[in-house]
Amino acid sequence: MKKSSKSAKSRAPATKAKVVKNVKAKPAAAARRTAKAAPSVKARARPARRPASRQANASQTSVVPAPTAAPAVVTSITAVIDIGFGNTLHIRGEGAGLSWDRGLPMECVTDNQWRILLGESGRPFAFKFLVNDLSWSAGPDYVVEAGSAVTLEPSF
Repeated sequence: MKKSSKSAKSRAPATKAKVVKNVKAKPAAAARRTAKAAPSVKARARPARRPASRQANASQTSVVPAPTAAPAVVTSITAVIDIGFGNTLHIRGEGAGLSWDRGLPMECVTDNQWRILLGESGRPFAFKFLVNDLSWSAGPDYVVEAGSAVTLEPSF
């Protein structure tokens, strides 16, 4: 029969020994002689009252409210067209963050629906659709008012 080198009882976790310092007690008389007097606390002087003319001016000033942010104007453009699997519809234009030099990709909502949300613009803007940012849509430029939502069916 094989004997185990492990004991049946588990060991208790090691604890840190506490160190007690030897402190000598001072006699009461010696403690009184060495004790320092507590520093005295000076009372703070109250600030002088404002002159009457200053008080009147202070009550006449009004608080200007912080300017509130105007709601953001978002223009939603949706294109209904099936451009085939693996292709992306882009938009180029002028205004609302668009450029005629480089297109912004549109989001594919369904198999034949593409959408883009454009930020704030103070005036109407013109744009055109492109497949893969290469092939332009046929016809004239589209023009839309800022803050509107339009659905278009471009042809290529």
